[in-house]
Amino acid sequence: MTDVIELPPGFRPDQLEGFRIGVTSDRRSGDLIDALVRRGANVLHAPTLRMANAVSDDPVIADTRAIIEARPDVLLATTAYGVRRWFEVADAAGLGEQLVDALSETAILVRGPKARGGIRAAGLNDVGMSAEETTESLIDEVLATRPAGLTVAVQLHGFLNPRQLDRLRDAHDRVLTVEPYRWIEPDETDERVDRLIESACTGGLDCITFTSAPAVHALFAAAEVRGRLEDLIDAMCGPVVAAAVGPVTAAPLIAAGIEPIQPERFRMGALIRLVCEHLESERVLRLDTRHGPLELRGSVVDVDDRRVALAPVALMILRALVVARGSVVARDRLTAALPGTDDEHALEVALSRLRQTLGVPGLIATVVKRGYRIDV
Repeated sequence: MTDVIELPPGFRPDQLEGFRIGVTSDRRSGDLIDALVRRGANVLHAPTLRMANAVSDDPVIADTRAIIEARPDVLLATTAYGVRRWFEVADAAGLGEQLVDALSETAILVRGPKARGGIRAAGLNDVGMSAEETTESLIDEVLATRPAGLTVAVQLHGFLNPRQLDRLRDAHDRVLTVEPYRWIEPDETDERVDRLIESACTGGLDCITFTSAPAVHALFAAAEVRGRLEDLIDAMCGPVVAAAVGPVTAAPLIAAGIEPIQPERFRMGALIRLVCEHLESERVLRLDTRHGPLELRGSVVDVDDRRVALAPVALMILRALVVARGSVVARDRLTAALPGTDDEHALEVALSRLRQTLGVPGLIATVVKRGYRIDV
């Protein structure tokens, strides 16, 4: 008897076929990539930042000793990974039990459900969660509900505007921090970020996913160094969908004039479902022609009951013609969009190859002295 495999609701192995998606995250990127690939996507993984533990745990241990001695009134726990790593370092240094004891009467506030899970796994309980699942809103909560003059400890999560800690220091006698991990830029020999930027700017990607604000800032910084920041932003305001896991991640995209999609629940699974739904509903171009229906999805076209993969130049030309929906697209406009050349002969060669690839005579019509159009 054959086993029945239960697939997730709405799952189809061809759901993202033809779509090319860039993944910028480092930690847990494997889960995201696997989910996208299982749905048929072609994934370009280019972590813009890497999560790294310190070369030495000595600073974490020193900060832990200070927190144990201070027995803080309030602890802000920001990430599950950070909490787990903090307690792992403390245990390895023989400080685990002392740390739990020092925090046993501390009012622990967590940034989100995952941080709550990390605190509970350590044998402690929290007294509340931030309203917006951000460190900033945790600090807002402390300033609004706690009396001044306290000792406050903060588990840092790799990126926090120093001004936020200054807000705490202005109101409280002592603010202690511990940074169990940090973000670092990829190795200079890692060319994946270069490939992602170039692919996004030249029509080689349909979507870029982001799971942290630092990853967005790092991508923008890398593009600026390469002189492609404006091109990248233009791409993400146009053909390339920017997908952010939540409002904190979305903030630097919005500040750049990009309107990212983001799920109602700020979780990886919700982000994956949203990417699938959005690309299928908003980024599949459908056109009824005199030669039958045509459907362009990412880098593949469904035509004449066949699914055909297209090279980048052929894809660019066909997309422009489909978007025009039967109207004439001028030769000079198509020629100007060709990468690395403005030669009309190159356009004629590319169109000839496209027609051969599609295999539907008459689908792309030539309009003498004007340009080309889809025969609708």
